[in-house]
Amino acid sequence: MIQPSSLYGKMAALLFLLMLILGGAFFWLLNYTSSAYQQEVMQKLNVDLAQHLVESDSLLTDGKVNQKALEHLFHLLMVINPSIEVYLLDPHGKVLAYSAPEGKVVRNRVSLAPLQHFISGNAEYPLKGDDPRSTRGNKVFSASPIKRDGRLQGYLYVILGSEAYDGIAKRIAGSYALRVAAGLLLTALIISLLFGLGGFAFITRRLRLLAKIMQNVSPGKAARDREWYPERDTRRPDEIEILGRSFNEMAQRIDRQMQALTRNDAQRREMIANISHDLRTPLTSLHGYLETLLLKDTQLDAQDRQRYLHIANTQSHQLIRLVSELFELAKLDSCEAMINIEAFSLAELVQDVVNKFQLKAREKRIKLLVECPSSLPFAYGDIGLIQRVLDNLIENALQHTPENGQVRVSLTSDRRNIMVEISDTGCGIPGEALPHIFDRFYRLDKSRQTGPQHAGLGLAIAKRILELHNGRIWARSRLNEGTTFGFQFASQPFGNL
Repeated sequence: MIQPSSLYGKMAALLFLLMLILGGAFFWLLNYTSSAYQQEVMQKLNVDLAQHLVESDSLLTDGKVNQKALEHLFHLLMVINPSIEVYLLDPHGKVLAYSAPEGKVVRNRVSLAPLQHFISGNAEYPLKGDDPRSTRGNKVFSASPIKRDGRLQGYLYVILGSEAYDGIAKRIAGSYALRVAAGLLLTALIISLLFGLGGFAFITRRLRLLAKIMQNVSPGKAARDREWYPERDTRRPDEIEILGRSFNEMAQRIDRQMQALTRNDAQRREMIANISHDLRTPLTSLHGYLETLLLKDTQLDAQDRQRYLHIANTQSHQLIRLVSELFELAKLDSCEAMINIEAFSLAELVQDVVNKFQLKAREKRIKLLVECPSSLPFAYGDIGLIQRVLDNLIENALQHTPENGQVRVSLTSDRRNIMVEISDTGCGIPGEALPHIFDRFYRLDKSRQTGPQHAGLGLAIAKRILELHNGRIWARSRLNEGTTFGFQFASQPFGNL
């Protein structure tokens, strides 16, 4: 059943209304053109009629009507062609005599302009003149001047379609021609309407299918139940095919976003659990040692008291670091993470950071080396945030490199970016763990957690900082051979600089 409010119903109603308007206009135009054609044919066939009638008899003599000749003319015309009417006019268009019945003529004067145009021979047919039997009507005619000795005596004005002819024509049209034309027109309109409705149904079929597919968009529906499949060659897609493709892309994007939300929710739960564990461990330890100091203060010697205070201080530093990293990561994720982009020498920054870690490296008997080309261009970014990345990666490398090992910082550049790589000779990272090491709170097995302050946020912070610089970070590693962390960012102005 067709719903009037549906697209198909609206298109069908519009088509029906359009067919009615076109049908009425076509019928009026057909009636008008057929009438004009008939009048043109009649006028062309009788263009010389008035002239022949004037030449056959002398109708006017010195401005007086020749009644005998006029009566003979009227009688002859009634026998030969009763559909015409003859009017005798004076030189000014006044009606002097006529062949119409008494009381039917309502005009006593006829405009001479159409007659003179007709007589000039330059007229385009059908040409109409005043109808003396109507106050406003006009009809096709034939006319000829009546002259005697070169002097104009008047005009013979012949109306080619009398009232009797009009009545017969209307009855014939109403009884046969009009019905045939109306029937043919109605048949053509019905056929056109049916073809139009069929065409609309075919065109809107894919739209109805697409609407049904869109209604199936819900979490409980399988992907195949809400995917648009083209039914035609899509090398030249039409608007419906483009709409279907766009819907597929939108549905797939929604699926990916839903999957991402699901993963994020799982990660959020895991993150809360990890944060709770990381906070609870130092807090429990700190609380335990402080409580021991309070309860056994008089029983502890100076050495035990100092050891307990040192452990409590270490746990408090671990707690402060964890909270600071959480705050820093939250700030980088929020809209407050506005980076201050400026040009700076990355080589000098790397050297400063390396010098800061040299003492720690010497304590672990690790060689901390820097390789930097002499023609390194300026870098563009937030110098404080880039220093944070270097701190995290170098500290991470030193933490996982054994004694007598080596950590190397290498700088290279191309036309658009500067690359930094920090390589160590540590125990390496398993291949299955590499895709996850930049995830928040991700931890490897306990064998790599050589320090008590490992919280799993340093690499996540570094990744977020590089994302804010439109850069990227990566890692490659081999077990028992070492790991290389690398990142790159712009050596050309970008952002708000």
